[in-house]
Amino acid sequence: MKNRQKLRPWIYSLPALTLVGLIVVFPILYTGYISLTNMNLYHWDNYELIGLDNFGRALLKVDSGFLKALLTTVLWTVFNMVIQVVLAFFIALGLNVREMKLARVYKTLLMFPWAMPAYVSILLWRVGMFNTEFGFLNKILLSLGLGKMNFLSENIPAFLSCMVLNLWMALPFMIMMMDGALQSVDRSYYESARLDGAGFWKQCRYITVPAIRPILLPSVIMTTFTTFKQFDIVYLLTMQKGSLSGATLQTIITYAHQNAFVSNNYGLSSAVSIVIFGFIIVFSLFTNRGVKEEA
Repeated sequence: MKNRQKLRPWIYSLPALTLVGLIVVFPILYTGYISLTNMNLYHWDNYELIGLDNFGRALLKVDSGFLKALLTTVLWTVFNMVIQVVLAFFIALGLNVREMKLARVYKTLLMFPWAMPAYVSILLWRVGMFNTEFGFLNKILLSLGLGKMNFLSENIPAFLSCMVLNLWMALPFMIMMMDGALQSVDRSYYESARLDGAGFWKQCRYITVPAIRPILLPSVIMTTFTTFKQFDIVYLLTMQKGSLSGATLQTIITYAHQNAFVSNNYGLSSAVSIVIFGFIIVFSLFTNRGVKEEA
């Protein structure tokens, strides 16, 4: 009887576990297997096990492009997250000022960039903002008597352009989270702080930030993961087939994509994917520990 009771939860959850195994676990295991082979366009059926050669090529060969792509990804994630959190914090503070009129209207308008489909937003920015001939930014430069600029032709301008677009698309979500967190802070704390002579910066440091940190931490972690594995912005702005801009900007996600679907080197691409998966697992372990300590 006791054995049946112990087995019953497993029997009930078996369909769900089977589905998770087929959709999640099996692809990961198969990718790990392919990463140990020389599977590519020329060895599609007759590929062989080559051990950790693909991992060595990605991690140890300087000219493989992976380490450069990894550095770009780290910089991309750090810059985007720092700017995003700081801007969202001060914009949300401004929207929560009691004397602010039409605050709800502003909050609604701020949601449009986040609510729009990413593909549409990226192409609109590519054609409407960054286009060399018809883009809005180049029209402003011409009106100021300056020359046209190809924002996507070189790596640094392309990186900054991608970052601006990512901030435009992702900032509303962070503002919304900040706004909700700020509304949960008891106003009496600020009144007491003002009576004690605390200014704006001291109120932010000792009241606002400690009060909203536990609420915001999951949102920041989730957005960090999303930013780290960002693909569509960099690819559609600079690398889309038939619309190459001239920049050679690569993140680890676009690097894996290029090796899989452009170079057709599936073994190397799988190895890179497993490395990315490992980074995400390690990062999630640290962040989960941080969330538990915060709680």
